[in-house]
Amino acid sequence: MTDLTAYAGRWVALASDQVAGVGYTADEALHLAQRNRPKERFTLQFVEQPGGEPLALSPLLERLRPLLSRQDRPVYLVGGAVRDALLGRISHDLDFVVPNRAIKLTFHVANKLGVPAYILDKERDTGRVMLADEGTMLDFARFRGESLEADLRDRDFTINAIALPAEAVTAVSLIDPCDGAADLQARLIRQTHDQAIANDPVRALRGLRLAYSLDFTLAEETAFAITAAAPLLRTISAERVRDELVKLLETAVPHQAMRQMNQLGLMRVALPEIADLENVAQSAPHHEPVLAHTFSVLRWLVEIEALLTGAEPDKPVLAAAADKLSPFQTQLNDHLNRPIDGGVDGRILLRLAALFHDVGKKETQTIEENGRIRFLGHEKVGAERAGSRLRRLTLSNQAIKHVKQIVAGHMRPLHLANEAKGPSRRAIFRYFRAAGSAGLDIGLLSLADHLATYNGPGPDTQWTRLLDVVSILFSHYFERHTETVAPPPLIDGRDLINELHITPGIEIGRILRLVQEAQAAGEIIDRAQALNFARRVKA
Repeated sequence: MTDLTAYAGRWVALASDQVAGVGYTADEALHLAQRNRPKERFTLQFVEQPGGEPLALSPLLERLRPLLSRQDRPVYLVGGAVRDALLGRISHDLDFVVPNRAIKLTFHVANKLGVPAYILDKERDTGRVMLADEGTMLDFARFRGESLEADLRDRDFTINAIALPAEAVTAVSLIDPCDGAADLQARLIRQTHDQAIANDPVRALRGLRLAYSLDFTLAEETAFAITAAAPLLRTISAERVRDELVKLLETAVPHQAMRQMNQLGLMRVALPEIADLENVAQSAPHHEPVLAHTFSVLRWLVEIEALLTGAEPDKPVLAAAADKLSPFQTQLNDHLNRPIDGGVDGRILLRLAALFHDVGKKETQTIEENGRIRFLGHEKVGAERAGSRLRRLTLSNQAIKHVKQIVAGHMRPLHLANEAKGPSRRAIFRYFRAAGSAGLDIGLLSLADHLATYNGPGPDTQWTRLLDVVSILFSHYFERHTETVAPPPLIDGRDLINELHITPGIEIGRILRLVQEAQAAGEIIDRAQALNFARRVKA
């Protein structure tokens, strides 16, 4: 192996391990080599200067470097992986760019690693290598333009427009034409040029998402550009908008992200039903209009979610909630972390439901003669409005159904808490029969909704009763499931046909539902009692 240390900080073109050309760019090295040895084939290698500050790079790159170095074209790591490396974070999804033949390189790497590869965009020469066991993707793409610099300058934000030769491991080798490293230091999200967001309007949402994911601030001119580009979101595919909205809701402070989304004019285009709630007034005990209340619900919901991880409550009001929820932490976390069709999880569905839970209030608002404002039936209307919007955003049927169930049932724990004797076994059965597993989400949402309504616990007895009801619901779901939530059938339709001589039809379903409800209520416990009950309720 030829010693290349003399060429530190430069690219070398090699012909049979002999240096044929050297340059400060790969093109310079290759052009010199072609002039010196016009009939030979060359490989390119970057020689890093010693002494640079090491970057936090994925260990996977150690396996990849032998495959990526000494190609016949330069390979650069770009985008989020480089940004995260400068922030001291290791990224597991790696994006690479090359001057040409990116798909060919994709399959070369995949074959060497023994993993699948796919063509993402043949026209744009983009491919993907999937390392499923490591939860990692490698994307390879052709330059967006005639050179690496043109590619970087055409990206969205300066902090994503930094490149690193695939062989390099330290900050001394960074390629940063847009001063993205300086913006990282300043914790700013800045577009690469004044048309960067307008050229691809989904970047308006992405910039906001990056700001909240990284705890950065939007540069003033970039915030203006986002507002100007907001109407152009209508030209973007629903799938791309959906993906950015989901990532915004995944941030640590989704309420702040949604609030700024509204301030920048993005919500009016992406979620008009939510934006319409801004000036919808509410009577006491609410202390905020509906949209502000919605953001407050999201804020409290995140704090309740934190209790499920065992976090110490940072507000006295949450101490009681922590005590009531602690027996169910593991099960509730498993519920929120479960995967849902379409690449989301249960936590996102709960946050979507919180965002949409009062979306029916504008349509159902009435003002009585005494000035009291009411929203009768807003849950049902809201469920339909939520489903309609989520269908436009192309969420899966499973996700849409679950969110609709949460929105439709979000008032039920409050109604149960208002009953003097607390929820009966029959009421608990009916609750979960209507909501299914969404009843768990409804319980958590009801706590956040109450805290947002009163900006705290409000009257002690009401908060205590609601906590008790939610705790009872969770206890029955997790500890007495086959007793009150889904008791195993004592009889079936064949029994009704043979024993009671009922003609097959909808009547059989009605009777079986009544039998199961009576069983959940503890009124019947065996097959004989179930048949006697069926005889009594037979039409």
